[in-house]
This record gives sequence, C-alpha cells and structure tokens, in this order.
Amino acid sequence: MATVLVTGAGGYLASWIVNCLLQDGHVVHGTVRKIQDTQKVAHLLQLADGYPDRLKLFDADLLIAGSFDVAMEGCSIVIHAASPYFIGTPKDPMAELVNPAVKGTRNVLDAVNRTGCVQRVVLTSSIAAMYGNVVDLKDADATMLQEGDINHSSSIASNPYAYSKTLAEKAAWEIHGQQSRWSLVTINPGAIFGPSLSKRKDATSVTMIIQFLNGSFRSGVPNLRLGVVDVRDAAIAHVKAATLASASGRYIAVAESLTLLEIARKIAGSNPAFISKLPAKEVPKALIWLIAPLIGMTREYVAKNVSYPINFNNRRSREELSVIYRPSLTTLNDHVKQLVDDGLLED
Repeated sequence: MATVLVTGAGGYLASWIVNCLLQDGHVVHGTVRKIQDTQKVAHLLQLADGYPDRLKLFDADLLIAGSFDVAMEGCSIVIHAASPYFIGTPKDPMAELVNPAVKGTRNVLDAVNRTGCVQRVVLTSSIAAMYGNVVDLKDADATMLQEGDINHSSSIASNPYAYSKTLAEKAAWEIHGQQSRWSLVTINPGAIFGPSLSKRKDATSVTMIIQFLNGSFRSGVPNLRLGVVDVRDAAIAHVKAATLASASGRYIAVAESLTLLEIARKIAGSNPAFISKLPAKEVPKALIWLIAPLIGMTREYVAKNVSYPINFNNRRSREELSVIYRPSLTTLNDHVKQLVDDGLLED
C-alpha cells in the first residue's frame, strides 16, 4: 500500500479519490486551503474517523511556493486534483483561473522534484485541454475526440477555463520531460456528475443539476453536447492511473455524449416531481446566439459549439485502466437523490 498525496482533497472529485484510496488500503495526505474551515472539510473529517491514522490533512495554497512540501513528505504518489472551475464568466480570468491552474501545477511539481520518494504523478486535466470548440473537430473532419488532440483555439479572452487547463497540462508535461525519476499520467474527464460526499453547493456540476431541478432551464436549452462521466468512475480512473505501473500518457474519462435535453429527459424519467421544472425543448441556435450575452455565454461559443456533434474515445481508460463506466441514467439519478436527501434544493 502506498502513501498518496491528494491536492484539493475537499473538492467534489478529489473527495471521491480520497475515499477510493482509503477503501483500497492506502494512506492519504490531503491538502486543503484551510483545515479550520469546518464547513468545507467536514466530510473529510468524517472519512478520517472511519479510517483512523490513514487520512491526514494539511494546509496548502496553490499560489504559495513550497506550500506542498510538508504534505508530500513520505508520499510515493501525488494526485494533483486541485484546480478552479466555475460556471459563468470570471471577472479576472487570469487571477481566478489561469494563475491557480498553471502556477499551482508548477508549485506542486516543483515540490515533487524536491521530494525524492515520489514515483508517480497523476494530474487531473480535462477534455477542455483537448479541444476548445466542437467546430475545431468538425473542421478537421472528425467528431470523435482522441487522446492526442490538443486545444489550440482557447485563449484568455475566449474560454479561459479551457485555456487554463490547456496551459496547466502543457506545463506538467514540460516539467516531467526535464527529469526521469517520476512518471506522469493525466486523466481528462468530461462534465462530472453524480452524488457528492459533502453538502457543499459550490461545485460546478452540483450547481448545474440544481439549475435543472429548480426551473432555471425550464424555458428550454441549447442543442449542446457534454461528455458526461460519473464522479465515482472518474475517481476510480485516477486511482488506477496512480497505482498501475503500466498506466501512461493521457486518458479520456467520459462515459457518454449527451445533449442538455437528453440529460433533462433522463432526470425526468425517474423523478416525475421535477418534470414541470425541467426543460422540454431545445431553443433554436439563432435565438441562443442572439441572447447569449444575457445568459452568460458568448456568441462565439454558441456559433462554434451549439448544434455540433461530438463523441469521445474512452477505449484506453476502459482497456488499460479497467474502468467500467456507470450508465448516465444511474449517475444523474444518484446525483438528484443526494441533493434531495441532503436538502440542497431547499431555499
């Protein structure tokens, strides 16, 4: 069994990674921004109670050099899952997205280079680091995203989140290439859904499902496709990438390609109480383009992503990491149940 560092351990995905590692018998060092923030770490403290002396929490900040050194002591594996992501347009994308993603990755990997016992690093990247706009794939006469694809179209002004993930993964591979002691594997998930281990509402995926259920999308949704994956399966992919010596390179972690309307229909099928609040139609692309600035989208994004098909080649994650993806129906309904059970839909 290994001692594993998980950065951003209190996060939506990272919490499940911590849980999987503990279930498999590993010792986990988890970093959080503030251990004293009991609301954000309560679920980790509960996990720690269930695995005495196996989960240790440390304060660390992505933007502070040397912040991860103490937490990394004695670890042979590092899973860097901490990175900002949120719905909407940030006021300062460089400060809110790019710097934490890129500088954070550099600070973590600089600590890895100083910590001689680390042998494997797993980076949580994203399919956003593989493409910026679906039309990019269509222009290349391809609608199937592959592990070798790289996002060349995003910028600080156009899709800054995708830009931040692209730059962070690029930096990681560059730093990895300058040494030969530790290996690097990246997991590139799509849109992550499924039950949360915490009662926090600030995770982007949690926010989106709540918006489906509270009527925010009742008037209709654009014909926009998401690569959907269960948070539990994404966590398993990280653990397999961390512990299998044969794991290498990039792995797309996506179960299915679904439109927003298909997501709504899957939720409605098993949750009739929410049917009246869920969208029942797609809004024409021309109208979405027209009102884009009013709904937090750019017209460029609408033009290059709405109504374009895209699929995701998950063969490597299935065959090399032995990930068995849950059906999206299970993922979405488990997510809704958790939100209801935890009272997160109550105003």
